[in-house]
Amino acid sequence: MSVSRRTFIAASALAALPIPALAQEKVVRFGISMADVPLTTGQPDRGAGAYKFTGYTLYDPLVAWEMDISDRPGKLIPGLATEWKVNDADKTLWTFKLRDGVKFHDGSAFNADAVIWNFDKVFDTKAPQFDQRQASQVRPRLPSVASYKKIDDMTVEVKTKVVDALFPYQMLWFLVSSPAQFEKLGKDWNKFASEPSGTGPFKLARLVPRERAELVKNEAYWNPKRIPKADRMILVVAPEGATRTAALLSGSVDLIETPTPDTVDRLTKAGMKIVQNVTPHVWNYHPSMLPGSPWTDIRLRKAANLAIDRTAIVQLLGGLATPAFGQVDKSSPWFGKPNFEIKFAPDEARMLMSAAGFSKAQPLKTKFVVASGGSGQMLSLPMNEAIQQMFKDVYIDLEFKVVELEALYTAWRAGAKAEMNKDVTANNIAYVTSDPLYAFTRFFASNQGAPVGVNWSNYASPEVDKLIDEALQQFDPARQDAIMARVHEKVVDDAVLIWVVHDTNPHALSPKIKSYIQAQHWFQDLTTIGV
Repeated sequence: MSVSRRTFIAASALAALPIPALAQEKVVRFGISMADVPLTTGQPDRGAGAYKFTGYTLYDPLVAWEMDISDRPGKLIPGLATEWKVNDADKTLWTFKLRDGVKFHDGSAFNADAVIWNFDKVFDTKAPQFDQRQASQVRPRLPSVASYKKIDDMTVEVKTKVVDALFPYQMLWFLVSSPAQFEKLGKDWNKFASEPSGTGPFKLARLVPRERAELVKNEAYWNPKRIPKADRMILVVAPEGATRTAALLSGSVDLIETPTPDTVDRLTKAGMKIVQNVTPHVWNYHPSMLPGSPWTDIRLRKAANLAIDRTAIVQLLGGLATPAFGQVDKSSPWFGKPNFEIKFAPDEARMLMSAAGFSKAQPLKTKFVVASGGSGQMLSLPMNEAIQQMFKDVYIDLEFKVVELEALYTAWRAGAKAEMNKDVTANNIAYVTSDPLYAFTRFFASNQGAPVGVNWSNYASPEVDKLIDEALQQFDPARQDAIMARVHEKVVDDAVLIWVVHDTNPHALSPKIKSYIQAQHWFQDLTTIGV
């Protein structure tokens, strides 16, 4: 069956989705670039992008991210915790004061017992509520948590493994689900997935795996600023870009993420609005530095960075991206002044490859694991295929191991040492870089290898470790920025990753959508979408 025929059939199926009969109900249908609805039990799977679909819709974190502004980066704001502070005498102790009067969707009360129960859900393998699937998603995002305890009904204390001034950023990812609902459903997470209960601005009304999820407004939501503008939000699974675009043009959905670049002109002429923004997110390759990997040779890592025509990749993406010159954008206070300049310089790349013993006749043969598609991976296969040709021009013969996105995340979390990764030398997960923890610590600190964190390559630099340790003990944001700029200089000079482009998180909106705020973050707030 041809691609166009498959797209037509898929778009027709989307068009056949039922629309609620109540004419007065404000309904938004959102075409999402995922092969399935992300996990609905409390900690979504399918990467950071899933938090805007089944994370921050159904649930809340203790520490939240400001998502209702678009003209500047957001900041940490109170969520289910009204305040948090570190202990002056022991800076490994953090106290969280909880928000009073909050109810879960099932009507039960949110309190310290619920928070501890949720920590046990992902940390205590002997707890009745422990869920390996949720634990796999969030534990790598909470590398500093050593222990936790209830102080009183509305106060919890978390102890970190070391002094960690960046710890509040980790709490953005920890979402709280209802213990009472879990008990009511027979302590069964599979049942909970269909009848979840959080404290979020939406409730789940219906779940059809690999097809759609229907969310309805939580009229009793505790935060008046985040009462949804839509009465019902239908998340429509549409992993293929052509299918999403066709669905938007046909009126089957009202907005989509990641429109196909070659249809942007057609979409705008049809009255659609393309919305994008600065996004702390980088599309890259993370090469292994284990013994036996070719990428232990810095000449090869630099050659790979110099082989990529980033302007051509941006053009491939229809301008919906910006070139990456490192882990963060040049405008970031963490960029610094690296000595190694990331640019398109194939002649220099070939010289480095030749010096390492490779040539056109004897190229480096290697394999990368990449995603077939999915949120955050942009146009995964077209981008990879374009870079494959660029690499070939500098004596790198690249083969791909193509897997579904969640399988790629599993391989990523397992680290380069894992048996499942023995046939590959790099992964292709796109990385969120919104804060120092997410931009640097978890990828470049030597103690963040699997299963603790996601230093996939097992990169180890005493200089970087020393700088990160210094940052963790520095509670002054300006000094943190200065230290992180030095970290960035070092990892770019070491060519730890092969950086390609920064995402702009493009969305295409039909004229029906009257309001939508796109934050400068991978987190987005669907409560701002109005019709």
